[in-house]
Amino acid sequence: MNTKTVKDTYKTLFEPYTLPNGVELKNRIIMAPMTNYSSDDEGFVTEEELAYYRERSAGTGTVITAVAYITPGGKGFPGEISAHSDEMIPSLRKLAATIKGEGAKAILQIFHAGRMAPPELLPDGQPVSASAVKANRPGLVEPRELTEEEIETIIQEFGDATRRAIEAGFDGVEIHGANTYLIQQFFSPHSNCRTDKWGGTTIPRRAAFPLAVIDRVNAAAEEHARDPFIIGYRLSPEEIEEPGITMEDTLQLVDTLAKQKLDYLHVSVQDFWGGSIRDKEDERSRVVLIQERVGDKLPVIGVGSIHTPDDAVKALETGVPLVALGRELIMEPKWVQKVQVGEEDTIRTTLRPDNQEELVVPDNLWSRILSVKGWFPVEEGE
Repeated sequence: MNTKTVKDTYKTLFEPYTLPNGVELKNRIIMAPMTNYSSDDEGFVTEEELAYYRERSAGTGTVITAVAYITPGGKGFPGEISAHSDEMIPSLRKLAATIKGEGAKAILQIFHAGRMAPPELLPDGQPVSASAVKANRPGLVEPRELTEEEIETIIQEFGDATRRAIEAGFDGVEIHGANTYLIQQFFSPHSNCRTDKWGGTTIPRRAAFPLAVIDRVNAAAEEHARDPFIIGYRLSPEEIEEPGITMEDTLQLVDTLAKQKLDYLHVSVQDFWGGSIRDKEDERSRVVLIQERVGDKLPVIGVGSIHTPDDAVKALETGVPLVALGRELIMEPKWVQKVQVGEEDTIRTTLRPDNQEELVVPDNLWSRILSVKGWFPVEEGE
């Protein structure tokens, strides 16, 4: 019988936290949303995907799923979860029940890929965006500019996906406004060159679409949720494009987001402590800057290269109340439990090619882990 307990140093990680809407999270550790490429071609959750989430939901206080597309025209990855029609509700219900059955809150991340959508995944092969401006990425095509009617339809589809998440039993949704996808494309001066009410040279005009999505998601929750429903928003602080989103733009945006009916902001960066991707001389943490700006008004989730419990505690010491683990939970599904029983020294920090079955990782995700150099530290072995 194991009689070890969590070290005093790490007890803050296991303190409960209450979100603005009154929902209590059992601890401060969140499973970050990570694409796993494991739903079927129609977007239904597969059994191996459920097993993957089951293995990682027991310790964390909250699980944010891999992103789900709200419309077939916004699909961003092969093997992506779908929330685009009521036909998907039973599939989504299985996913929510699997996560909640292990004691974690279940949050469905929802998005539209916009100009980042691979044409071969789309019904008509034509990506769309705020404006007909091609992304500076290899293999992508010029998107078609959305009409005002199409924009209104997409906003409604975010609301419809929220209703489906509620009916499926999720505790909340995360609006994916980060990582260069459609919501960010509307906020970006690189991808939004519109002159109507959905764009312009000012930040308030470029924020019109994100704010409309937040309003519609809230309206869906107010109409359909019987219990308090978590609504989060994920953002990327900067873009490398020129013109592109600057940190100053984002600080103005988060001032506005802090006034919306949201339960948290999730800052999407590779390194919690990383500085600007636009100005290499600016080494201030983007997460900490946002925390200092609005953390007293809206909870901030920090993420990025938080490998050890010491890293997580250090992040919380900045005032950020919640930390998200991504690759760490793929390499070590029992990361949280090991810290709880004082066995943090046994947390796995590398992978071997023969670890897949032990770690309960779906085939498609495992293939990518082994094929993308530098994504994970992989040992040599059979």
